[in-house]
Amino acid sequence: MRHLLVAGLLLFASASWAQEASPGKGIYTCTTPDGRRLTSDRPILECTSREQRVLNADGSQRATLPPFLSPEERAAKEAADRRAAAERLAQLDAARRDRTLMQRYPNEAAHQRARSLALDDANKATRISEHRIKDLGAERKPLLDEAEFYKGKPLPAKLKQALDANDASVEAQQVLIENQKAEIVRINSRFDAELARLRKLWAGAAPGSLPPLTEQPKPAAKPAAPK
Repeated sequence: MRHLLVAGLLLFASASWAQEASPGKGIYTCTTPDGRRLTSDRPILECTSREQRVLNADGSQRATLPPFLSPEERAAKEAADRRAAAERLAQLDAARRDRTLMQRYPNEAAHQRARSLALDDANKATRISEHRIKDLGAERKPLLDEAEFYKGKPLPAKLKQALDANDASVEAQQVLIENQKAEIVRINSRFDAELARLRKLWAGAAPGSLPPLTEQPKPAAKPAAPK
């Protein structure tokens, strides 16, 4: 079956070469796997797995006929070619990202300024939540004073609802603070990794030659604080 397939491919190749070649017959020559040198006026069946040179009548080389591949071999080669192309694109992309990183941060001072700015938002959000917790504590005091009148008795629905809402608001702000702490850790980890990479690039490492930066996980989504 493979022999018939190869023969069909050879006939197709012969027709293709006849259309593409200049006038005059081509001379096909190759060396077989066992070392024999063969010559023919058409593609050589014994050399289907090897490269064949196509010569003009004067002995000059007209073209090169690559090895024939079975459908399975061709599929494997195409898959390998796709992988190689993807790797080349990834390499180019990595080099582009490194060059962009170096343009954004030409020195360590510029990188430290960017880190401080990134941390500033998280620190501000933390301070806002801490201030809000203090306000909620102040709001809770008169509610607790009122609750003293109902010791040993069920609290009025309105008072209980106000205390529960105050508790929920404090808890929400505490969650926000924990999220901001996680965000600060993530930001510092990202900038630490960037700085380590930049130091190598500043020292002369070629863009795209270093392992990729590890993506830092984002903190959990922040719940909206009840008002």
